[in-house]
Amino acid sequence: VQLVESGGDLVRPGSFLVLSCAASGITLDGYSIGWFRQAPGKEREGVSCFDRRDGRTHYADSVKGRFTFSKDDAKNMAYLQMGNLKPEDTFVYVCAAARWGCPHGTNTAFEYSGRGTQVTVSS
Repeated sequence: VQLVESGGDLVRPGSFLVLSCAASGITLDGYSIGWFRQAPGKEREGVSCFDRRDGRTHYADSVKGRFTFSKDDAKNMAYLQMGNLKPEDTFVYVCAAARWGCPHGTNTAFEYSGRGTQVTVSS
């Protein structure tokens, strides 16, 4: 199983960015899909969790209204649209998947995760 993220970049505050997650070895349609972010010396932070059981997406308060999860089952890909980016959104963003739902919202543990893509927001 592989999850490969892409789309990270160095952007200015207020920018818009779309991260992609390409899956192989699993069919994302049968999985709950999450995004979390992490940085050296900082605690991992859940960003979103799409629950395959009811189709709902949970978002962390810090990104609600700015970030949007989506997926394309035909392409076996997931996305995270990130709007109005702020310096505090600077992290490595990681895509993850699990066969269960999102029992702990954005803090759900996942079976599989990628290596991440760096997003840096700076003026």
